[in-house]
Amino acid sequence: MLKVLWTRFKQGHRTMEYPAGPAPELPRRFLGRPKLDASLCMVGCPGCSSVCPTGALGGGKLDLGKCIFCGACAAACPEQAVEFTREYRMAARRREDLVAQGDGYRLAEALEAKSRQLFGRSLKLRQVSAGGCNACEADVNVLNTIGWDLGRFGVQFVASPRHADGLLVTGPVSENMRPALLKTWEAVPSPKLVIAVGSCAIAGGPYRGHPEAHDGCGKFLPVDLFIPGCPPHPLTTLDGILRLLGRIG
Repeated sequence: MLKVLWTRFKQGHRTMEYPAGPAPELPRRFLGRPKLDASLCMVGCPGCSSVCPTGALGGGKLDLGKCIFCGACAAACPEQAVEFTREYRMAARRREDLVAQGDGYRLAEALEAKSRQLFGRSLKLRQVSAGGCNACEADVNVLNTIGWDLGRFGVQFVASPRHADGLLVTGPVSENMRPALLKTWEAVPSPKLVIAVGSCAIAGGPYRGHPEAHDGCGKFLPVDLFIPGCPPHPLTTLDGILRLLGRIG
């Protein structure tokens, strides 16, 4: 026992300082928020849009909600009009804000004052995997580890929807999971929130248009926060939740 305590003492404080300190450094291979320079696009060139597996590109716009961050568009573009940055901040309050307008995207804003009073210091979430591949679920689970410690912000995952303030949904909502998702939503007491995590939960991801999938949870639930990615980096998810609660601006 003494050896365990001594080892723990030598390890020191393991939780990151973010958001009070700098964000953790992301690896070079990390594909963050993409940037599309429509002025470089050649007229009639189908290069990037033709290789996009989810139809995220088209009409000089890039839809973060549909994007699965495969990087195929950037590799195929002869003019390098598409570039994946290392920017992790991507969450939005409205679905349309995930489509670039003008010089960029509109990041998530905080809940209104009354909702912040209710959820700002204590937010309990029930996670629902509505047919996901487990990638989004795994990276959300990372937030519960000692390095991230989501609980220090008052945000925790609970086993029962009756103990929850809202749902965190992953997956494209397969037909088999649709009834379970709706029953879980009904069991959460009002007022309640919905957070859609990952391209599948937002727009169907690679399963978009499949007859047994419903292209995300927005068709059935009123989504309060969209967190794009395939899967979203834990930092992207944390940033989005904290913005929703008004903890960062």
